Amino acid sequence: MAQDADAIALDDPLALTQALVRCPSVTPEDAGALGIMEGALSRLGFACHRLVFSSADTPDIDNLYAKLGEGRPHLGFAGHTDVVPVGNPESWSVDPFAAEVRDGVLIGRGAADMKGALACFVVALARFLEGRAFKGAISLLVTGDEEGPSINGTRKLLEWMGERGESLDACLVGEPTNPERLGEMIKIGRRGSLNVRLTVSGQQGHVGYPDLADNPIPRLMAMLARIIETPLDEGTNHFQPSHVEITSIDVGNEARGVIPAEARALLNIRYNNLHDARALEAWVRGQCDSVGAGYELAFHSTGEAFLTEPGPFSALVASAVQRVTGIKPELATVGGTSDSRFIKNYCPVLDFGLVGRTMHKVDEQVPVEDLHRLSDIYAAILEDFFSA
Repeated sequence: MAQDADAIALDDPLALTQALVRCPSVTPEDAGALGIMEGALSRLGFACHRLVFSSADTPDIDNLYAKLGEGRPHLGFAGHTDVVPVGNPESWSVDPFAAEVRDGVLIGRGAADMKGALACFVVALARFLEGRAFKGAISLLVTGDEEGPSINGTRKLLEWMGERGESLDACLVGEPTNPERLGEMIKIGRRGSLNVRLTVSGQQGHVGYPDLADNPIPRLMAMLARIIETPLDEGTNHFQPSHVEITSIDVGNEARGVIPAEARALLNIRYNNLHDARALEAWVRGQCDSVGAGYELAFHSTGEAFLTEPGPFSALVASAVQRVTGIKPELATVGGTSDSRFIKNYCPVLDFGLVGRTMHKVDEQVPVEDLHRLSDIYAAILEDFFSA
């Protein structure tokens, strides 16, 4: 059950993270998480807007936009309160939504990805705003579908802001970015992701009479071989080489004596900024055409590759991270996608949050000490951004 936001101390990132984790906000459910964020931010003087966006064939999503101040500079912080399912609850060492602390570690679904970062930013705001008037504006964009279709969340929230004449000068996304230790990595871009469904058609027949049938499996295998054995590139200064992963091969044939009529495969291409989805679609078709006809392709792009060139904003964030942790963070583009893929169309955007080693796993967790240090980092970013 959601905790009363007025009862949560805004100087304690653990208490606020626990309150958020105790909301079982598995996409598309909110379960009170946005209410806790709204209550905390309202106490800090933010004007809050709860926005429900809808699209055909996708769940309605509740979102939060909160703003304090006016004019420039305008810093945004983006995150999500929704979480992935827990899987088998019996596999967890604790109730996944109880937010228990054991041996200095908070365990719970969403602790690392990314309710902890949301709590830390609120605590940093409370510290930054105490007894202070600042020039400019701070906005929080908090969505409820980052872990789902990502249709009725950040993308539409940004469109809504644009219709109101709102724009950001820079945005920080609180996704978990560090591989092992807090302070190791800032994400300055993300690889693109293209999903591919390849279906090869043949003619069903008896295995003893292959001349009277057309087996699609050898052609599928040849097409896949061409696709995965042809390097896309050698990488760039900021990106790893693009690569293709085969995620499924399926014939659906349990009859040993029958040549199947169809064979299918699923692939995912993670690509750098040397490519875009349309060019890669053409490349895949070319590889398949070199083997033969009788195939169909379907594509779904979940985001193009992008890069926020290192500059003043990344230097500011890196400086704050290093002052608090003593670690010089790597500026990287590895890993999956985030809602920064939408924000990059509006302003420079970086991702920095907690350690992501346990995100989406059983016993997702974060050291309590990291919550306090991330709050310190976010407070230092606020100080530097509004004094620059």
